[in-house]
Amino acid sequence: MERLFHIARIADWEQARRDGAYRVSSLGKHLDDEGFIHLSFAHQVKGVADAFYRGMTDLVLLELDPERLDAPVVIESGFPHLYGEIDPQAVKLASRFRPRPDGTFDPLA
Repeated sequence: MERLFHIARIADWEQARRDGAYRVSSLGKHLDDEGFIHLSFAHQVKGVADAFYRGMTDLVLLELDPERLDAPVVIESGFPHLYGEIDPQAVKLASRFRPRPDGTFDPLA
């Protein structure tokens, strides 16, 4: 499977590390509300970030290890959705995700 990513607010990610589970679906929505967590493939991250997180400076980009996810990933309308929570142990890399001066984000390499 391709690399999987999730854009998170730093405070939500820090809370998940304390709780042992990340349950935020997307900005302002939780797993219990949506039924899944929105993920992105590498080529989708910039578009999602520009559309929904433009100018936000309190973000972290989570790169997930698909082999460590405990719930199914389903591709729907071209986007991966995780039908369960993210165990922090499934996160390969959590890096600050900052916008450019114009509020948009750089594409992933």
